[in-house]
Amino acid sequence: QQWYSSSMKVICMWLADRLDLQLHVYQLKTLIKIVKKTYRDFRLQGVLEGTLNSKTYDTVHSRLTVEEATVSVTDAGGLQGITMKDSDE
Repeated sequence: QQWYSSSMKVICMWLADRLDLQLHVYQLKTLIKIVKKTYRDFRLQGVLEGTLNSKTYDTVHSRLTVEEATVSVTDAGGLQGITMKDSDE
């Protein structure tokens, strides 16, 4: 649980440092993959939902979703099927 929380905090801080900058498509694709994989792996390991869906995770998820929407409008090549939307949804 501590490892998951620390990972999300680092990503959240990195995004906060770049709050006034739009992410490059490569950065966005990489972060989406990292966040989704981390979330899924720790969920499979039995980390509680309260820890997984923390305020930090919600902040990261919201920022990446906004960035994803911006890229989909401005870049025709876009994210090539990589999205924050979970395949379970």
